[in-house]
Amino acid sequence: MKLLVGLGNPGRAYEASRHNVGFEVLEILAARAGSPGRRTRFQGETAQATLRGQPVLLLWPLTWMNLSGASVLAARDFYKIDATDILILCDDFQLSTDTIRLRANGSAGGQNGLADIVARLGTTSVPRLRIGIGPVEPGWKTADFVLGKFAQSERANVDLLLGRAADAAEEWVALGIEAAMNRYN
Repeated sequence: MKLLVGLGNPGRAYEASRHNVGFEVLEILAARAGSPGRRTRFQGETAQATLRGQPVLLLWPLTWMNLSGASVLAARDFYKIDATDILILCDDFQLSTDTIRLRANGSAGGQNGLADIVARLGTTSVPRLRIGIGPVEPGWKTADFVLGKFAQSERANVDLLLGRAADAAEEWVALGIEAAMNRYN
């Protein structure tokens, strides 16, 4: 089984915020898979799904972004999933809203939720799919920017990007990180 983790912050105040694009991609994947519903567990919400014939667990950590590792660690330990079979879906304010980037491993690159996951799992060998939400607009503080919502004029392009991110996640499930990187980076 593979684990797909969408990062975001819980609560209505953060719905559709830039920081919650990981949650939005999981929603797309759950809808595509016809997932029957969610369960509350692992300090988050989970849904069982089948993507391209493969069983997956979708995980929405509800621990706040910067503490996401606790939720991921609990799910990983319960299912005994290798770190290379986990895909983290997260925002990246250094990428523009027309860009996604898959990586097999590496640093958190300033993404605090990813940093917590890497620290708690004890490895940088966790595949990640970064979803562009930037660049940070002049005069904005980074925290305010990522917690803010997309402008109405951006939303159509962002929705296309989220669909592309969901496609890339499905490719990772079916064919692995190298094939997904070759096709979507």
